[in-house]
Amino acid sequence: MKRVLLVGGGHAHVFVMRAFGQQPPPDARVTVLSRSRFTPYSGMLPGLLAGLCTFEESHIDLAWLANAAGCEFIVAEATRIDPVTRRVGCADGSTLDYHLLSVDTGSTPAADHVPGAREHALPVKPVDGFVAGWRRLEARIAAGERLRIAVVGGGAGSVELLLSLQHRIRTAVGGQTRFLLVTDQADLLMTHNRRVRAIFRDVLAARQVEIFFGHEVLRVEPHALHCAASVRIEVDATIWVTTAAAPRWIAEAGLATDPRGFIAVNDRLQSISHPDVFAAGDVASMVDHPRPKSGVFAVRQGPPLARNLRHALAGEPLSGFTPQRTALALIGTGDRCAVASWGPFAAKGHWVWRWKRYIDRRWMRNYLPTSPARLT
Repeated sequence: MKRVLLVGGGHAHVFVMRAFGQQPPPDARVTVLSRSRFTPYSGMLPGLLAGLCTFEESHIDLAWLANAAGCEFIVAEATRIDPVTRRVGCADGSTLDYHLLSVDTGSTPAADHVPGAREHALPVKPVDGFVAGWRRLEARIAAGERLRIAVVGGGAGSVELLLSLQHRIRTAVGGQTRFLLVTDQADLLMTHNRRVRAIFRDVLAARQVEIFFGHEVLRVEPHALHCAASVRIEVDATIWVTTAAAPRWIAEAGLATDPRGFIAVNDRLQSISHPDVFAAGDVASMVDHPRPKSGVFAVRQGPPLARNLRHALAGEPLSGFTPQRTALALIGTGDRCAVASWGPFAAKGHWVWRWKRYIDRRWMRNYLPTSPARLT
């Protein structure tokens, strides 16, 4: 019997699990390997941090989903791939063989190139580690400490995270906390239109967030960020939300990668160097159709990935997939308000947040044990 090994519980893989549960591939067993039993839905993480939704509403129970889909589920962290012997090694020393491998582990904020970032900054991923670290900061604030918290990064994820955390402090924790945003860019949200950028500049100004534009962080210390031009920014805590980086073990496996180390795949989500390896989500880079690292694109990769894994098992030709060029972004401001960004279009309001909440909950209904769409 052939084994399909799914490494990671990303947005594309949960669709594959559900699809294979509804129509199991013949003569194959599916094994899901994840470092954690629960995987967050990226669209609802800011809401969780802002206190607008619960852990259960924003996380998928991979053990339940795997069991409902008839898949084997193993909690372990993949640390190496040997594509010659077709084996995946784990941090606990165990190994798993495969006939087909699919990787959907996500990415981490790039920190290796900045001295002190790994030691003294709290990275936003992995999410479970970030949430635990943030709860410790909350406890310090609740105990009366007056903190200056710097968020490093100027993209949509950085800004949405900062505003969500600030809302949580203001409404549920209290205390005196100052938030700073530090970016090496000349403006915020550089991949979005001017109107969206202007909206968020106004929101941050109204929330009294101090922004440091054009400040590249060169070194991180426990209580300071050292930037270019000898600029030192005093902080009490640093949250790291910079450009995505790939896990080191991807390149060490000998798989073809893009210049940033992500698995290079074709339009069939298949490795360009090893045809028995597939990849999706942030850990993958479609060489013919490059797109930003975003959960919006990862979600759309689920159906073509499931389809091509089926074709590969059956020895049938694979089908190509072209992702949309422009994706709708609904970016929250932490206070039941959001901004819609679509090409040159921008809109802000509580109605956008309600729209976002509807879309997020509709997607999650496919994967929750209490959902009418459950597999059992």
